Amino acid sequence: MDSSLLTEKGESYSKALGNRQVQMIAIGGAIGVGLFLGAGGKLHQVGPSLVLSYALCGIAAYFVMRALGELVLHEPSSGSFVTYARKFIGPWAGFASGWMYWVNWAMTGIAEITAVAIYVHKWLPDVPQWITALVALGVLLAVNLLSVKLFGELEFWFSVVKVLAIVVFLVTALGLVLTSADIGGTTAGVHNLTAHSGFFPAGVGIALMTLQAVIFAYSAIEVVGIAAGETKDARKVLPKAINGVVWRIGVFYVGSVLLLAMLLPWPFYNGGESPFVTVFTRLGIPGIGDVMNAVVLTAALSSCNSGLYSTGRILRALADKGEAPKFVGRMSSRHVPYGGILFTSGAYVLGVVLNYLVPKDAFDIAIAIASLGVITTWATLIFCQLRLRQAALRGELERPSYRMPWAPYSGWATLGFLALVVVLMGFSDGAEKIAFYSIPVLVVVLAVGWRIVGKRQRQEVR
Repeated sequence: MDSSLLTEKGESYSKALGNRQVQMIAIGGAIGVGLFLGAGGKLHQVGPSLVLSYALCGIAAYFVMRALGELVLHEPSSGSFVTYARKFIGPWAGFASGWMYWVNWAMTGIAEITAVAIYVHKWLPDVPQWITALVALGVLLAVNLLSVKLFGELEFWFSVVKVLAIVVFLVTALGLVLTSADIGGTTAGVHNLTAHSGFFPAGVGIALMTLQAVIFAYSAIEVVGIAAGETKDARKVLPKAINGVVWRIGVFYVGSVLLLAMLLPWPFYNGGESPFVTVFTRLGIPGIGDVMNAVVLTAALSSCNSGLYSTGRILRALADKGEAPKFVGRMSSRHVPYGGILFTSGAYVLGVVLNYLVPKDAFDIAIAIASLGVITTWATLIFCQLRLRQAALRGELERPSYRMPWAPYSGWATLGFLALVVVLMGFSDGAEKIAFYSIPVLVVVLAVGWRIVGKRQRQEVR
């Protein structure tokens, strides 16, 4: 067994995930509530120019995934970027990136369970939304605690449903656009991209403000790297999975948003309903809106499922180094890091409470803060790849054959783009500004936390 997958206590993860499941975990990470729900509100806000935001962030996501691929092929590890940050940057970077990733998924979980409540409310308007969210969390928690194989199997079928739905939507939407079909009194077609106050109805500046939300939509693509530690023949399977994510980004995300913008005039979309549900409901076919609502519900459950899985592994990597409470590093007899999973689910319960107190703002605030964690994770992966390349040039290690294209220029350009996204958040008038002003708070908390952890580690060495 690869020693890099062993903890300090000698406990290891089981190799329970096969090629079929890893491929679908990769897809599942690349299709989430950011697209299925968040795209509606952003289309209403900035119109067809949202397509440009998805394309720009998609390019950044491509380079992040290729950087991740090179790192994983160098050293497969369920600690993923935490392991790489510690190795190529320093112990403090592993601590900071690991906890920022947890912040990402804690906030994402709040957004996901809010989305679940919104979707189910369509069918059960009399049931309080917090009850629906709590039931969904209970089911997913049970699945993650039972076994890795059960998680992989559930995520496989979740992803099958999502991919089939997206494919059906793409084919149907393309047909509707090409035939200039009538959709609830409006005509589908390319003209919808410019007919209603132009391609940038809110202006270029406002369009750029959506980059943060779109980056959140791409979050979780890195889960395939975390799954490397529990993958059979990772060095053969992972490159295929990563390459698959890259082209799906272009087809599923950019393609879907482009078609949504052509199907209906942008003012018809809103943040309180999935844009996919909006389109199919306006087609007037009995039950088709409900079917699509069930699909987007599956997407939210899938993303929440992946969040519990990945944070459990990341928290355990932190606990093994004494950088998180010992409890979160505990493993069950089924090789499941149940401590970390329970810790994250506790944050999700707080999300249920937040959803109860401020239901209208919970989703936007959650995804804004979560995007900071995504940006931190992406920047960490890019920077680690740059350091790996420098170490290889010095002859300290050998780079794998699967490499980051156009390095190092592509890496520095991606880091510059991510920095721009953070700066733009400060100019927003919405939830993004709340997230921007939370950055100093997060920095102080992480600095104090590292000081405490670092002091304890130095004492242990003595």
